[in-house]
Amino acid sequence: MVKKLLLVVVVLFLGFWMFTDPHGLAHATKSSAGQTWDLSTQMFTALIKFLHAL
Repeated sequence: MVKKLLLVVVVLFLGFWMFTDPHGLAHATKSSAGQTWDLSTQMFTALIKFLHAL
């Protein structure tokens, strides 16, 4: 029950944000996607270096 309520609250928040400030939502999404990609790249690079060191 709590998970469903939390999901509804998140969806309502994102919907409200999309209608009130679509540019801000797009900017936040773009920047978070870029940061996620950079973090993933760093993690896999470190994993490859670790495995080569073994």
